[in-house]
This record gives sequence, C-alpha cells and structure tokens, in this order.
Amino acid sequence: MIKKFIILFLFILNLLPLVAQDTTHVLIVYFSKTGHTKRMAENVAKGAGSIGNVSVKLLAVDKATNRDVLQADAIILGSPVYNANVAPPLQNFINNWPFQGAPLKDKIGAVFVSAGGISTGEEIVQLNVLHSMLVFGMVIVGGGSWHSAFGASAITGEAPFDTKGQSSEMDEQFLLKAEMLGKRVAGIAKKLK
Repeated sequence: MIKKFIILFLFILNLLPLVAQDTTHVLIVYFSKTGHTKRMAENVAKGAGSIGNVSVKLLAVDKATNRDVLQADAIILGSPVYNANVAPPLQNFINNWPFQGAPLKDKIGAVFVSAGGISTGEEIVQLNVLHSMLVFGMVIVGGGSWHSAFGASAITGEAPFDTKGQSSEMDEQFLLKAEMLGKRVAGIAKKLK
C-alpha cells in the first residue's frame, strides 16, 4: 500500500512542471497619481483573473522589473493622460525594456488609460503605448468591444463623469471596460500559448 502511495506521489510530482508550463502569465503595470488608474488596473486584473489557469501579477510601475516583463505572456500597461502624453514613469519603464534579440516578440500587449476630460488625449496615449509595443514585436489586443477599440479608457474630471478628485469613485462603465480588457487579453494569451 505504501509503495502504491509513493508511486502515485512521484507521478503527481512529475506532472507539476507540466501544469506550471500551461499557466498563462499576465502582467499588469500601471502608474497612478490620483488612484484612478490604479482602480482601473484592479479591474483589469479582475477580468484577467476570471480566465482559468491564468496567473495575474499587478504592479505599480516603480515595483515592476524587466524580469517581470520577460516572464509574462501578456503585458497590459496603464497610464493617466498627461497633456495628451504617457505618464513619464510609465514611458521610462517602456524605454528600458530589453530590445536585443527581440525577447518580447509575439507577447500580447494592451493598454488602458484614465483622463481628466473628454478628448484630452486618451486615444493618442493608448496609440503611443501600442506603437511602442509594436516596435518590440508584440501582438496588440484591443478592448472587449468597438467602444474600447484601443484598450480601455476612463474619464474622471469632466461632467457627467466628474469624480470630484475621489480615487475610489469612477463611472461603472469604465470599470467594466477595464475588466473586459483584462478578460480578453488573458483569453487570447491563453489560446496563443
């Protein structure tokens, strides 16, 4: 009886590396000064985590490393809109990714942003991040519907979406778009792995 148990135990132990290899790794990196982009990042993570056999790593940009980037199957970046530009800490993170030998080629890439007002640069910031990902040879994935074609975005400082500066407040439709982005990216990354 003990022999059978030991054989079964060793068999299961040998299967563990195979299970680990099947896990899809999604990295979500964001910069957030007011908390709005962080709130979106949490919903992106919620969506990605809803797909079975997906490991989600959610990091503020100052905690993320190139090792995290290299280990991920999918990378989703989040930035507030800074005068129609990517937040400098997030752009600096991208600028320091490894380039030689194309280690990011064929990884999934996606983006989400938060902006103070309507038409203050959300789409251009999303496209700028996506352009950088394309230079690295990444495969770009947009949001869950045509309403969020470039990823997910939120408006937080203009009526009717004004949050009065409260980071815990955000229109539910933007949180849903973030969640749908995470779910779509994780699902596609899992299929491609």
